[in-house]
Amino acid sequence: MDEQLNYIELLKKAQLGDKQSLNRLAELARQRLSVYVYRLTLADDLTQEIVQETLLEMCRILGKLKKPDRFWPWLYGIATNKIRRHQRTERTQRNLAKSSAKRGHQLGADATQREQGLQNLVSRELKEIVTTAMKSLRTRHRAVLVMRCYDQMSYSEIAESMGCSEFSTRMLFVRAKRALQRQLARNGFGRGSLLAALVLFGKMTAPTEAAAAHVSVTAVTTSVGLVAGLVGLATTKTALVSLTAAGAITVGSIAMTYGPLSTATQTDRAPVGSSHVFSPLGQAQNGNEEYWYYFPEGAGRPMMMRVKAGPAGAHPHAQFLQNDQANYYFNDNVIYINNHRMYAADLSVLRLPTDSPQLSSFLSRIEGGSGNQKMQYVPNRAKGLLVIAARSGERGPNRSWVIRHDNVLDEDYFQGDWPAGIKTIDKRDGMHKRRWTYFKIAGRINEKEISGTGRIPFVYATSRRYSPWLRLHVADDLTIVDTGARAYASGADGAVLARYKAGSFFKGLPRPWMGLHAIDTVRRDAAEQRIRFQTKHIEGNKIQVSMTHGQVNLLYTIDLEVDVVDEIAFSIGNSSIGELKFSYLQNIDDIGSEFVSPRSAGYRGPQQQDFGLLWLVQLAEGSLAK
Repeated sequence: MDEQLNYIELLKKAQLGDKQSLNRLAELARQRLSVYVYRLTLADDLTQEIVQETLLEMCRILGKLKKPDRFWPWLYGIATNKIRRHQRTERTQRNLAKSSAKRGHQLGADATQREQGLQNLVSRELKEIVTTAMKSLRTRHRAVLVMRCYDQMSYSEIAESMGCSEFSTRMLFVRAKRALQRQLARNGFGRGSLLAALVLFGKMTAPTEAAAAHVSVTAVTTSVGLVAGLVGLATTKTALVSLTAAGAITVGSIAMTYGPLSTATQTDRAPVGSSHVFSPLGQAQNGNEEYWYYFPEGAGRPMMMRVKAGPAGAHPHAQFLQNDQANYYFNDNVIYINNHRMYAADLSVLRLPTDSPQLSSFLSRIEGGSGNQKMQYVPNRAKGLLVIAARSGERGPNRSWVIRHDNVLDEDYFQGDWPAGIKTIDKRDGMHKRRWTYFKIAGRINEKEISGTGRIPFVYATSRRYSPWLRLHVADDLTIVDTGARAYASGADGAVLARYKAGSFFKGLPRPWMGLHAIDTVRRDAAEQRIRFQTKHIEGNKIQVSMTHGQVNLLYTIDLEVDVVDEIAFSIGNSSIGELKFSYLQNIDDIGSEFVSPRSAGYRGPQQQDFGLLWLVQLAEGSLAK
């Protein structure tokens, strides 16, 4: 950071006519520029020529640079363009050939130093293979590889340097890596050799032995943007998906229309405190907005989200990130890791692009215009579905992609793209840091004692190893079991009375590993059964969701900060008939046998209809499993 500030300070003084600052800036630029240009040309004499021309051009037009912090992308762009112009002329071709011949007979001082820095690491044959492979690449391909892998420039900086969009830069990076891999494959190198080859080339072209020792290229650095990777894959014969296959995947064919949405009248103040919330999709408080929805197992299954936002004219950053590991919120150069998933500032229900038209219509009728109800329905149900929606400025065009991809968690779109070394505040409690816990249920309904235990994963990454399960006892008459693999109800003698779809008894309960906040999980479960609901803020970070089906009323108390259901109260009319209270274990060191996972009972009878959240209504009516 200090070095960057020094560049900026020198640049500002140089733009004001300070010749000493200009000379110092040029000398500092020469050092870094020489390494960059050599990695593109692999020719010492041409490198010196390009660097000199670039520095002269820099001095001539320095006053036109409006953003001092973009100095390096701007300078690299000048150098790259000069290299391309040289290569389009016969003179450049002669110089390249002459330089190649010189390197075959005699190494210059710099090249000798590079050779000495690497001679104990690899054989000459291997070096020649990697060098030849890099030489075969187009200049733009080498440029994007060098800027990304060795100079650790962001995609936005590279895009600025190369005069193209960030999306095009990511695509270019994919093609550059693929082109290099093809060249390596011709010499018998497998797919895993790409990273090693990039490290080797970086060491070979380092200006000194000391610099060579510090060259490293990480897998994260070579990770390309998701969309670019998919578009690139779709151009190969071995691609798993086809952009032109009807019904499989479309790019740019789903036109999501977000207008500025009217905000529903709020009768209850949204909760305050340390919770981080977001405004409904489509509202124009941000110049640039991008919304990412990823369904690794298909629509209706666990989901991950990324929300990027930024002022108009700027590259948006990831404001919210909910991936397979945790929930992140980025604000004011601080990353907060939260217990809770995102929820809307106006407490409207979060809508998904995979919501059916019927569900969306029902939610819109209930909420009267709040929420992001104008999102167009995406019927794709394939595994690995990714829906991307982008909005630029208040009047900018809306763009969206619907893409299938099965390996998105390896891509940097579902990792943080925040600056390295910034402050991180982990606000999670013990059970959320562990990423799963056990819970207890206790209460009474219609004078019958209810008790139960269960396990709940908080993120997708732990949902397989610590899969959810529930065991609920209703007096001595009925036991409900849901293991995630199967669900059933058994009588007092242990005999299975009815079999249900796995996960049936988690409907109406929080399911954080699915990717939604508890308030959205519960209300969307109600909406699936066309049960109307009301949401009310009561105190602090607590809200209540009330709903009625027939004569039975359900009243949920939900903790927004912890992202769990605290209590479900049952009533008929104005008369209370009971409640279920939930407690979640922060410490699991001394747990009893009550938390042993239930065994799946053998039962070959017909599977009962999936009643969704209505199983709680049937529990209150005493009609469950009858």
